Amino acid sequence: MKYVQTIEFTTTRIDEVMALDKKWESATVGKRTATGMRITQDRDRPNTYMWVIEFPSAEAAAKNNDLPETAEIAEQMAKLCDGEPVFRNLDLLEERDL
Repeated sequence: MKYVQTIEFTTTRIDEVMALDKKWESATVGKRTATGMRITQDRDRPNTYMWVIEFPSAEAAAKNNDLPETAEIAEQMAKLCDGEPVFRNLDLLEERDL
């Protein structure tokens, strides 16, 4: 079963957060298990963002989270956020193209 993790956070330093994401992406080539990512910005709440990250399974997501590069970037990202990021861990029940 596919698995999706969302990360919702607020920051006034989105350019720095995006640079960290690019750094993680480069550092985890051939190691990461994420298969897709969508980066969104909330139109109704300033400086609020949600990342939607797709994995083939919950086990693959756990393996990705165990990468030292993931822990390092998450720690740096948290310092750029206004408050704690909110994580949601979701099993994908159905996927449709509309």
